[in-house]
Amino acid sequence: MLREFRKPQRLMGNAFEITVVDENEKSAYLHIDAAVAEIQRIEKLLTTFSENSQTSLINHHAGIRPVKVDREVFDLIERSLRISRITDGYFDISYGGIDKSFWNFDRDMKQLPDPKLIKDHLKLVNYENILLNSEDQTVFLKEKGMRIGFGGVGKGYAAEMAKRLLQKRGMPSGIVNASGDLTTWGTQSNGKPWTVGIADPDHAKQPFSYMNITDMAVATSGNYEKFVIIDGKKYSHTINPKTGMPVSGVKSVTVFCPNAEIADAMATPVGIMGINTALDLVNQIHQLECIIIDDDNTVYSSQNINLQ
Repeated sequence: MLREFRKPQRLMGNAFEITVVDENEKSAYLHIDAAVAEIQRIEKLLTTFSENSQTSLINHHAGIRPVKVDREVFDLIERSLRISRITDGYFDISYGGIDKSFWNFDRDMKQLPDPKLIKDHLKLVNYENILLNSEDQTVFLKEKGMRIGFGGVGKGYAAEMAKRLLQKRGMPSGIVNASGDLTTWGTQSNGKPWTVGIADPDHAKQPFSYMNITDMAVATSGNYEKFVIIDGKKYSHTINPKTGMPVSGVKSVTVFCPNAEIADAMATPVGIMGINTALDLVNQIHQLECIIIDDDNTVYSSQNINLQ
């Protein structure tokens, strides 16, 4: 008899949970462990917390020389640059120069960073200065002090790769949930589609709507999990790479797409670029849908969304 087996695990600094549908408990957990190992492998490759990761080596040699990387890392950067072009730079993996130094979003943060300092650092944020050489498989950051980071796409990429590994190992269905960004395939053990709740930004624990999905990934970007309030105004942890400032006005964005990496990457720019621009863009991209909730709790959705 088919049953669902789940395992929560902390990976990439996030709470992951992997679910598979299988007849046998022992084999189910072996498959899940293989998926965990795959995510750990990707984390080692992409993390900026280790001096030896390929990301750190690229950053370390910014403005100095190109760095040869694995084909996998090269391709991920190439796809990230494609998303930067599609989103007019609202998605930008070179935001690493601004991120940690100004905005730690802990509760002690009482004032905004100095705008002049931010402006100086913003000069280093420009995806067009990430130069790829496909023949040599190298990545070169043109300006000294530039940094790349995969915070906007790494979790989705890892979830997608774990799903593919589980499919290759013959798992007919399951879910890889990367701290709310999740990807599904097949159906529940009872044959019904997987159901996901769309979080209500004001009550994160209770969904305001449900959707049935299968062979679909969902990514959410919201200001209800990490934010600071300064002078009565709420600033979310999502930084606009063009201004270096946190986004305000949008409470949450949920993106649906068959590929978890693309869903993860698109959730951030959709929340930054302005609601009408975002909906126009999403409506032009095949198999991409979104739901946006603004600060007044108005719900906007792309043209093919059917909320229950």
